[in-house]
Amino acid sequence: MVLTAVLLAALPPAPAAARAQSAPIEYVALGDSYSSGAGAGAYTDLLCQRSENAHPRLLAEELGADLTFAACGGATTGHVLNGQAGALDADTDLVTIGIGGNDIGWFNAIAACIVPLADCAPQIEEAERKATEELPEKLDDVYEEIADRAPAAEVYVTGYPRLFAARNTCDALGQISVAEQRRMNDAADLLSSVIEAAAEDHRFTYVDTRGAFDDHGICAGTPWLHGLTIRDLPYHPNAPGHRDGYFPTLLDAL
Repeated sequence: MVLTAVLLAALPPAPAAARAQSAPIEYVALGDSYSSGAGAGAYTDLLCQRSENAHPRLLAEELGADLTFAACGGATTGHVLNGQAGALDADTDLVTIGIGGNDIGWFNAIAACIVPLADCAPQIEEAERKATEELPEKLDDVYEEIADRAPAAEVYVTGYPRLFAARNTCDALGQISVAEQRRMNDAADLLSSVIEAAAEDHRFTYVDTRGAFDDHGICAGTPWLHGLTIRDLPYHPNAPGHRDGYFPTLLDAL
């Protein structure tokens, strides 16, 4: 198991013959753009926006694990079921997965809030409806598939951070008001609660990233997420967000 492997790694080095017989951790990273590292730069796969700076890469390096990096930008629960889950098998030791945002049309809601003089409340409310009425069953299907395919694996489900510092209107040329930022943060909290409940129902470990990103949202002094930008993926964690937000939070949960 992963926790055992981490503890053993802290012990004095074993003889060479013993080390040679110790198999590395088999780690599979599933999920969407928040897991693939979209927004973090140094991409090895532009189609899926897999980044060398993504937290699965950092975790695999820390653990000395063999990583199968299946997470892909734009993925939904259906993509995990019909493609990414094929990377799992009985030898898988560790799984991380972050999924759900695309299933509820979360970025459609964000885009609506950027439009000048538009009311994005209906889009936020629709995303919340999908989160509460549709997403739980979809997550159940994904988590059951993971458990069936990788019965010996420890599974860690990563949540989503709140996007905004919600203190000023620095983003999108001031088009996203503080009230809209707070409203979207409330929706992010709802999404997190749905994902956490589904993970706990399957006895998976939920990794809540919101606390790590406190004081580092968009419009904060040192943001760990991109706002509206043409230089990288907007409304996604940047490299510090993965390195200082997701990675240590996930490592602490192991």
